[in-house]
Amino acid sequence: MEHQLSEWLGHFGYLGIFLALVGGIVGLPIPDELLMTFVGYTIATGRMEYMPALLCALFGSISGMTVNYVLGRKLGLPFLLKFGPKFGIRRKKIRYTQRLFYKFGAFLLFIGYFIPGARHLTPYLAGMARLPFRRFALYAYSGGLFWVFTFITLGWKLGKKWTVFEYYMGHYKPYLLLLGSLLILLVFVYFKFLRRASP
Repeated sequence: MEHQLSEWLGHFGYLGIFLALVGGIVGLPIPDELLMTFVGYTIATGRMEYMPALLCALFGSISGMTVNYVLGRKLGLPFLLKFGPKFGIRRKKIRYTQRLFYKFGAFLLFIGYFIPGARHLTPYLAGMARLPFRRFALYAYSGGLFWVFTFITLGWKLGKKWTVFEYYMGHYKPYLLLLGSLLILLVFVYFKFLRRASP
């Protein structure tokens, strides 16, 4: 995997980060978290700069989210049911994400980046639900910033040890991402409900 990521970034540079994350969010089978962690490693080795890499990753992720939001708003559920399976988005995954979306609302756009399979669907469902664009952008774009910051900074700090993350993501990805999303959800619940209830 390291060789493939190195070739991709070596060929396309910062543009490669943008393109990969647009494709990954839209639904192509791209290992987004591994890519961003590897980008962090290339920053640690001096082959890339932190801020340009972070901005390219951010604009790639929010562009992909915006594309899916517009598709959901314009094409709706029939399109998703027909073409989703070609991108690994099956009816069961759609129903699961719908339940999450109706339970957590727009906040799912923020934590959806960390839930396996959800980040492709949450913007589409937000578009289907006619969520106002400003509200969509608030949660989706801030979530994108937190997501890319987390993984690029992690790779940067790990340096040559970034392959440890690659190993754990290969074996425990669903559990690690679910744990991360639960932690974010706990913070959300605390600020929204517990602090409001305190005198």
